[in-house]
Amino acid sequence: MKLRVQLQCKNLHDYLRELSPDILDRLYNHPATCLAVSRELPSLAKNYVMRMLFLEQPLPQAAVALWVRKDGERDHEECVSVLAGLRLWHSQQLQGGLQGYILNPVFKDNLRTALLGGGTAWADEGSTLGPDRHARDIESLDRYAMERWEVILQFMVGSPSAVSQDLAQLLVQAGLMRSEAGEAPYITSAGFQFLLLDTASQLWYFTLQYLKTAQSRGMDLVEILSFLFQLSFSTLGRDYSVEGMSESLLTFLQHLREFGLVFQRKRKSRRYYPTRLAITLAAGVTTSSSSSNLASTPGSGDAGFIVVETNYRIYAYTNSELQIALVALFSEMLYRFPNVVVAQLTRESVQQAIANGITAQQIIHFLRTRAHPVMLTQIPVLPSTITDQIRLWELERDRLQFTEGVLYNQFLSQADFEVLRDRAQGLGCLVWQDVAHRVMVVTPQGHSEVKRFWKRQRSHT
Repeated sequence: MKLRVQLQCKNLHDYLRELSPDILDRLYNHPATCLAVSRELPSLAKNYVMRMLFLEQPLPQAAVALWVRKDGERDHEECVSVLAGLRLWHSQQLQGGLQGYILNPVFKDNLRTALLGGGTAWADEGSTLGPDRHARDIESLDRYAMERWEVILQFMVGSPSAVSQDLAQLLVQAGLMRSEAGEAPYITSAGFQFLLLDTASQLWYFTLQYLKTAQSRGMDLVEILSFLFQLSFSTLGRDYSVEGMSESLLTFLQHLREFGLVFQRKRKSRRYYPTRLAITLAAGVTTSSSSSNLASTPGSGDAGFIVVETNYRIYAYTNSELQIALVALFSEMLYRFPNVVVAQLTRESVQQAIANGITAQQIIHFLRTRAHPVMLTQIPVLPSTITDQIRLWELERDRLQFTEGVLYNQFLSQADFEVLRDRAQGLGCLVWQDVAHRVMVVTPQGHSEVKRFWKRQRSHT
């Protein structure tokens, strides 16, 4: 049976709370990190941090609890959990045995620096290199970012797109694609869910998967995270210098270039331009859609472009290669005209999509969320004959469930069979039995214990 993967996209704080205390403490040595973390705190937690930012002595916990009204106790407890989980403050024993809170001194000092100015520049502006003869304006940067990101999405849906081996491997490691010996990678159920996310969430999820593999690539996680936070405070349309970057960061910069997070005219260029995708990245999945058209659903210009008829025909009014490839994942393409594609939902096309890990519900959700405005006037939006049939085609394929097991047969007597079967039942590892033919199947996990029992049994007879 195919494993249905539910894609989960953590926000910035959920990710940071999973890091080791040592990595967190090193991260807080960078003012940009401290500012990025503090701006994503719940409003009450921000209030706590600002109240304590210039205090050198710990505050009694009871005094901090008085900062909220009685009906705000739950919010207070949530803030205490968030601040402690991120190691932004610590508990400290006061005189008289009381417990108090004090801000993490490294975080406190660097947040002060970020808010009040001072310290070294987070990034070297390219102005030190002189004017750029090939300067890029904001519009061209936006266009470049989306073109690069759509190359990745098109590769996921099987379109011939040029991506690096590293990127293809990362998509497989992230569970968004599956690769079998001798075959090109193909999309998984999680990958299809990924394509239904808005661009900001896609990018954040993908970045999290990249960070998970950073240390195995020999990269310093703290260094690249700090650089990402610095990018989020860059000025769109301004160039920055690569001077002083380590080899690890220069490699990371090339990966960001492939993702569309930075523009660099040539690999060896001494300057780069952060794109809007990089500047909005550090906010994780909380990025406001109003910040940019890049934070909207991919192909949002084609929102509301699908018409589905009761004869299983799909009319997709779009010129987007990505959206056409998405429709082709679960339907049979019939005709293509300059502004419309005609496809057919068939038993074979839907079951092939399901075999690749895409669920019936995901197909229905895709069709419903991209329904043409004409279809939105109908109740229900999609004809019930279509949604019911897609679900039935899925049920047809899922009538059989496969379970791994170890087969026991060729018992010399019925008594031997029953003794071993009863033992397997007692262990809770019996999968199936056929008493008449003296055959049974146990789980792989229970096999070793059943086998040991049988050897002991045989030695006593």
